[in-house]
Amino acid sequence: MRELGTAGGGLRLAPAFFFARELRWTGPRVGSHSRSSYFRTNALTHSRTLLRIKSVEFAGAIGQLGQAPPESARGMPQVAFSGRSNVGKSSLINRLLGRTRTAIARVSQQPGKTQEINFYHVRSDLGDFFLVDLPGYGYARVPDALRKKWEGVIHGFISTAKDLAGVVQLIDLRTGPSPDDLRSVDYLAELGIPVLFAFTKADKLNKTKREEQFAASVRKLEITPDQAIAFSALNGEGRDELLETLGALLFPAPDAAAEEPGGDEGEGSALIPVG
Repeated sequence: MRELGTAGGGLRLAPAFFFARELRWTGPRVGSHSRSSYFRTNALTHSRTLLRIKSVEFAGAIGQLGQAPPESARGMPQVAFSGRSNVGKSSLINRLLGRTRTAIARVSQQPGKTQEINFYHVRSDLGDFFLVDLPGYGYARVPDALRKKWEGVIHGFISTAKDLAGVVQLIDLRTGPSPDDLRSVDYLAELGIPVLFAFTKADKLNKTKREEQFAASVRKLEITPDQAIAFSALNGEGRDELLETLGALLFPAPDAAAEEPGGDEGEGSALIPVG
């Protein structure tokens, strides 16, 4: 298992993850530091009610380091979507929000087109929240100065966002996690931000290859299969599952939010706060 190092050479805790199926949460365990060692069973419960989108509108964008999010987003639950350029993030967002005919997130064949952090105000049957579309990373043709600017804006937002409930990390199922993807995951781990993995472009592979790639990606990320959702923006596979999980993350049931994580005796676990 890969250990997560710090600048000082020590070990840092793995992130809290929100899960796709059983909606289990992870918390730190004394004496353990690998990602796959952090799982707790049903630390949070959920009624498995599908989050239903009523409307969505563009609320604003951040393009400079230190720039504040839109005023309307402050104090509202937020979930960010992260992934490398050309991973299919805009297509996933449009499918997720039910905007396949009139896209709200711009889809481009040119990687690196999204150059700002875009905020979308989403109204659902469970309540209002903001979907945050982060610029794609890893595009080789972007000048170094521009790449550093994007990284600074993204890191500045993620590290200071008080209302950020979690991040959906997109991975291209065809290629598996890239070095840039792993760096992104480790950065989120360092901050203790809840993460769910969405393996995109699932429709591009046949059944055998898809199963092989899914298993290989899970191993490389050092997670379990129920921490990832196979998603297809083309046919909508994984949409309901992702919406259900986001509902549990953004609008936890009162009894679930108050529940303490369980565990074996002597393990001394604790739930990492969300937001």
